[in-house]
Amino acid sequence: MIKKSRFFTKLKKFLLVVLGLILLFIIVLFILSFGPFDRKAEKITWGVTFSKPYTQSLEIDWKEAYVAVLDDLKVRNLRIPAYWNEMEGPKDTFYFEDLDWQINEAEKRGTEIVLSIGRRLPRWPECHIPPWIRDESEEFQQERILIMLETVVNRYKDRSSIKAWQVENEPFLRFFGICPKPDEDFFKAEVDLVKSLDPSRPIIVSDSGELSTWLTASKYGDIFGTTMYRVVPSALRGGFTTYPLPPWFYRKKANIVNKFRPLNELIVVELQAEAWASKKFIGHMTIEESNESMSLEQFRKNIQYGRDSGIGEIYLWGVEWWYWLKLQGHDEIWNEAQKLFTE
Repeated sequence: MIKKSRFFTKLKKFLLVVLGLILLFIIVLFILSFGPFDRKAEKITWGVTFSKPYTQSLEIDWKEAYVAVLDDLKVRNLRIPAYWNEMEGPKDTFYFEDLDWQINEAEKRGTEIVLSIGRRLPRWPECHIPPWIRDESEEFQQERILIMLETVVNRYKDRSSIKAWQVENEPFLRFFGICPKPDEDFFKAEVDLVKSLDPSRPIIVSDSGELSTWLTASKYGDIFGTTMYRVVPSALRGGFTTYPLPPWFYRKKANIVNKFRPLNELIVVELQAEAWASKKFIGHMTIEESNESMSLEQFRKNIQYGRDSGIGEIYLWGVEWWYWLKLQGHDEIWNEAQKLFTE
């Protein structure tokens, strides 16, 4: 009995110490969470990401969809990925016709563009590598990436519609996508190259809002771009779950990171506005299946969550899917988005 009593006494002291350390950690985080990002934006600039190959995978005319985004939705802020595998088919032969067309059409309407450049860009498989180089060494691929970046930046740096470069997309997210492991030294070389070619434009560096500390990514670039996802697959019980994060979480997180790595500006590069296709391709999902993660009600909730976050520039994720739904006779989300961009 005496031994048991001593054991429980020691256990109690241990638990009290652990609890004290947890409380101290919470207090320190609370203190660090105050800073320059506490002030909410008075006005939000809304935009979308548009992916030509993803639109094509939905078996719809990508140019028709792009024009509808510009003319029907009245989107005036676009994030466009410049996919390496689409631009450099054969080695040293660059094809820019489709990207030129997108930029020209945007400029006709006074639309501003964030041009995403690099190997790892939005949409699966994340790293978009030309077939001719897939089996080459990482060292050789990196050499060719720098050549590609220089070619793209020099081609478009005089275009008035491009307001920022996004160098790579979530470059330090290790476990998502079919990509080589992150290489911080090479990423720095990419950023330095783009800055040297175009010192006047800001560079956006992005990272996962929920699955990363931001400490590595925030060392680079002029603008930090976070993702903002709400309804995700549940690994424990199947189906979907909602992240239990309040909207102010991202600004408070930015304040904490800012104590260690100065952040000049915070934007949302991806606000979830598309169904999560975890078991089958989204174009093969029924409306009932897609409603599990992105119904009209959830779309409205996510938009309100974005508003409540207080972040001043937000790019919605899924405009291609909204258009596909519209063509299938389900135009509710498209019409709701139209209200947002024309308000």
